[in-house]
Amino acid sequence: MCTNIVYEWLKTLQLPQYAESFVDNGYDDLEVCKQIGDPDLDAIGVAVPHHRRRIHEAVRRLKEADERAAGLYFTLRLKL
Repeated sequence: MCTNIVYEWLKTLQLPQYAESFVDNGYDDLEVCKQIGDPDLDAIGVAVPHHRRRIHEAVRRLKEADERAAGLYFTLRLKL
């Protein structure tokens, strides 16, 4: 069993059964996971529609968190 950030992320989504397939397909960190689309989920073997939706929603949240962090960094840099 793999124990990395992707495993932990999938575990929080209650989808740890896909961790090995994610890593085997090159999705071994969250930066790469942010690029996941439907063809990737097909290759990974995520066929259950509500599992796919859960992953897509989690990817959207990861991207939004990045945007918020980038905005905060930009604001802090301007004040320095």
